[in-house]
Amino acid sequence: MSATTAEPRTLGQSILRWVGPLVSLAIVGVALNTFRGTDFHRIWALVPSSPLFWLVFVAAYLAQPTVDFIIFRRLWGIPPAGFPALVRKFISNEVLLGYSGEIYFYTWARRRATLDGDSAGAIRTGAPFGAIKDVAILSALIGNAVTLVMFSFAYSTLEKLNMGLSGKTLFTSIAVLLVSSLVVMLLRGRVFSLPRRDLIFVGTMQLIRVLGSATLLAVMWSLVLPTVPFIYWMMLTTLRLLISRLPLVPNKDVVFAGVAVLIVGTASGIAPLMAMMAGLLIIVHVAVGGVLVASDLLGLEKPA
Repeated sequence: MSATTAEPRTLGQSILRWVGPLVSLAIVGVALNTFRGTDFHRIWALVPSSPLFWLVFVAAYLAQPTVDFIIFRRLWGIPPAGFPALVRKFISNEVLLGYSGEIYFYTWARRRATLDGDSAGAIRTGAPFGAIKDVAILSALIGNAVTLVMFSFAYSTLEKLNMGLSGKTLFTSIAVLLVSSLVVMLLRGRVFSLPRRDLIFVGTMQLIRVLGSATLLAVMWSLVLPTVPFIYWMMLTTLRLLISRLPLVPNKDVVFAGVAVLIVGTASGIAPLMAMMAGLLIIVHVAVGGVLVASDLLGLEKPA
């Protein structure tokens, strides 16, 4: 089925038109709900005034949508108008349910794929589901692979924590990651839709994203607490990624706090730093979500 902007919209097209604004409103609502009890004065007091911090923060915040844009630019020839959609996809996954961003982005791509090839904002695909699925699976696989490599170096450190993180729990979590990744690889002929060359490109970009995001996070932390050796921040970011991906580890935030104290020390100000970063991310999510809502309401995104 082909549709142009001059043709009347079907019910399905009208529904898709409102998905973006509704997702943006949900992002703002959920993020605002987390503000209850937040000490804004304490957060802003800890935020560095250095322009370098903000440059690194913006780079880290936009790392995921930027890599996604590069990927889908190659796969679909996605137009610049797709970048805000990828930002909304990223924030949806961060603030709302996991993979809610992929669902939203699929609806966005479906709208763009129904446009004529010469229309502004059209993308070169009539079946966006396969590419979105492959990119999401490869993102998880690369994350699992990095986690497994990190685990081989970090287990001795995690084992020292007396926080309910037993060796059995760790190894069971690792086994789940390993088995799930192996199953996908064994069934890759049935799971993946993209050509091999595109899969290699997507996997490479996801690896760059994972490693780059960890490095940028370490740089941000070091700018806030420059007295702590940078190598400690790199250790902490890698362990943060490791802990966040272990599926059977309860109380991940508590475990990570224990790791941070073990590596950096109680007198370093690590707890206020983590609270500041968490609060700052929520503030930015609300601000960006508000901009997206405004752009939807003002009709800045061209309708399909």
